[in-house]
Amino acid sequence: MHTERVTIEGVDFETTLHLDGPIGLLALHGAVEGGTAELAREVAARTGTTLLTFTQPTGPPQHIPSIRMSPCTPLTAFLTHATLTISLHGHNRRSAPRTIYVGGSNRPAARVLATALSHWAPDFVPLATLCEIPNPLRGLHPDNPVNQTRDGGVQLELPVRARTTHPAPTDPEVPPREVVDGIVAGVRTLMESEGGRW
Repeated sequence: MHTERVTIEGVDFETTLHLDGPIGLLALHGAVEGGTAELAREVAARTGTTLLTFTQPTGPPQHIPSIRMSPCTPLTAFLTHATLTISLHGHNRRSAPRTIYVGGSNRPAARVLATALSHWAPDFVPLATLCEIPNPLRGLHPDNPVNQTRDGGVQLELPVRARTTHPAPTDPEVPPREVVDGIVAGVRTLMESEGGRW
């Protein structure tokens, strides 16, 4: 596990990188989308996947859009090592407090994760049909890191209740067990895919 400080657009981040399996768990906004970094760490620990999280240990949390997260050394190492990315994000849409939007360029992998979440986390509604996902949450831009590994990736946009068990911010956040189990199950299915192709 390697920790490194980086600065992007004047914002200081602490990155934590662990290179392991070909699937990579990515949390670009761990400081402002509470629970995503902790969720990524739990899933990676249980599946042997590669991990990269970004947090902001000092100053007020600031959100830099994914497409503007410049290729710092840890992100470059992650994108070079992993072949499929699962990027964890948070949304706060009041009209969809239990909806998990499953975007990203790798649609077969997205459907695998949506199916696993439907089974393991029945209190939430995973949507993997692109026309049902709000355009800003689809995660399809080519400059989005989720799409820059060899086989592209899946962007999970999680409501607050799917990221943390606490109604108010805590440190660290505690992701719901059923969501962790669902993503773990989906990742394991992807890992077992014939030839590692998704």
